[in-house]
Amino acid sequence: MITIENNIEGVLEELFKDSKFDHLRMITSAAKSVFGSFQPSNFKNVYLSISREQGEDLVELIKQKSIKNIVEFGTSFGISTLFLAQGALETDGKIITTELIASKAEKAKENFAKAGVGDLIEVRTGDAMETLKDHNNAIDLLLLDGWKDLYHPLFTMLEPNFHDQTLIYVDNADMGDTRIFLSKVAATNNYQLQLLYDGKVVLITPEKK
Repeated sequence: MITIENNIEGVLEELFKDSKFDHLRMITSAAKSVFGSFQPSNFKNVYLSISREQGEDLVELIKQKSIKNIVEFGTSFGISTLFLAQGALETDGKIITTELIASKAEKAKENFAKAGVGDLIEVRTGDAMETLKDHNNAIDLLLLDGWKDLYHPLFTMLEPNFHDQTLIYVDNADMGDTRIFLSKVAATNNYQLQLLYDGKVVLITPEKK
């Protein structure tokens, strides 16, 4: 396990180094979209990753809660997924992750194989509303970090797989579409919402009955 953890750390270091250029890529993507709306294709070369602090906290959360069944919306190049894998190694867990853009999904698979955790991770490429529509296994942790206007429909579709200990980790909680989603969840009175990282992340947990 030490070797695998070292491999994961090595790959993460490489990815975080590359992601330092994301600001320039974001500016370029924005410039291309000045006269139109943003589309996922505008970000095919952009990491859009969680921070290292977020990743390390996710690892601890997975270990503390003994989380095994993880679903992720938004793989990108695999940074967040590798942190999930670090936690899953400790709990004998498994990860299903989704990515719309095929080139990103393939690169993520390469990163997972390089880190030695490819066997823990199932990558589903395409529209998550399609690739996850037949999911019928319990979800211990759902990480939402993809296209924001899909947060609510995806949450609703997967909700039958939640249980009273399910955690929903919502990244980019300070963005407009995410705020709309969170307001809809809060209005049901079925969940508790906890703000983290000055509101950038919200952790959703089922309301205790």
